[in-house]
Amino acid sequence: MLDRVFDLFDDLERHRVMLSFKGDLSAELVSAILDLVERKLSAIEPDVKNRRKVFNVVMECLQNLYHHNARIAVEEGVKQRREEPQGVVMIAQQSNGYSVLTGNYMAGGEVERLRQRIEHVNALGPDELRELYKSTLAKGEYSPHGGGGLGLIDIARRSGTKLEYGFVPLDEDNAFFSLNVNVPN
Repeated sequence: MLDRVFDLFDDLERHRVMLSFKGDLSAELVSAILDLVERKLSAIEPDVKNRRKVFNVVMECLQNLYHHNARIAVEEGVKQRREEPQGVVMIAQQSNGYSVLTGNYMAGGEVERLRQRIEHVNALGPDELRELYKSTLAKGEYSPHGGGGLGLIDIARRSGTKLEYGFVPLDEDNAFFSLNVNVPN
């Protein structure tokens, strides 16, 4: 096992991974991760506009990860309730920008609704996204998590790219959701 640590380190370096985390998420941890990302971006990204764009995408992704998590873990086919939501986040520097990957558990019954929402956002151009953002904001409706449904719209607007996503069914009640956001320079 110890000899594989270098291989892992080397693999992360080759893929230019600046941050990788898997585990329980708390509001304090999300804040700490954002502080770390901000410091790392300041050190490696000379363009202030790009730093701000990447940071804002990371912030929205982490907020979605924290707030929209089923707060369960599936272990050997047995559902176990968790106090803290679990998730995974990885941020990698690419030759043409950054890649922000997140993953979390979600209720299986919500998969189709989320898929349709992402497909709707992905089908819109920049002007249409701006209008959807404004109209969603004007509605003033808030979810039980305090958000107004702006997260995915904001991520797509700021990144300027289509959202890549996937769902892995775990059992009849649960799925694992993965999101990859490419943020070009």
